[in-house]
Amino acid sequence: MKRPDKDHYYLDIAAAVAKRSTCLRRHFGAIIVKADQIISTGYVGAPRGSINCIDLNDCPREKAGIPSGERYELCRSVHAEMNAIIHAARTEMLGATLYLACLAPETGERVTGVRPCKLCTRMIINAGIEWVVTDAPDGGVCRYAVQDWVKQDRGIWNNENISGY
Repeated sequence: MKRPDKDHYYLDIAAAVAKRSTCLRRHFGAIIVKADQIISTGYVGAPRGSINCIDLNDCPREKAGIPSGERYELCRSVHAEMNAIIHAARTEMLGATLYLACLAPETGERVTGVRPCKLCTRMIINAGIEWVVTDAPDGGVCRYAVQDWVKQDRGIWNNENISGY
């Protein structure tokens, strides 16, 4: 058996965390790591004390035919990245890496090429996390520099073509 590199090791842990997810559409798990120390974990689930979608066997977004990545305000769940960030101190997250794994609920197979949603991206930026790592379709990893997202966001908001406001 070949020993996994650190990125795959942490992605495997994030995938194990994802198995606790209560979303009917996707099972995400996130872990925040700094200096080879796991700081926090999170998975997709309803807010504490609320009823989970798997317990209701109901997804409002699925029922309405809303595509993935849209209308998250209708979702009952708190995202894995959000939960991991909520459970860590910002001082611990400064310069850290967030590992994000996704499992298909029907098969338990890893889903590759995922990225945090726009709201999670904002939270990751504010938390001071430096890198986000996900599974790549080729068996490797996708490594995103959070600073690049900040630069992209600046470009969007500095664009004079924004209308409607």
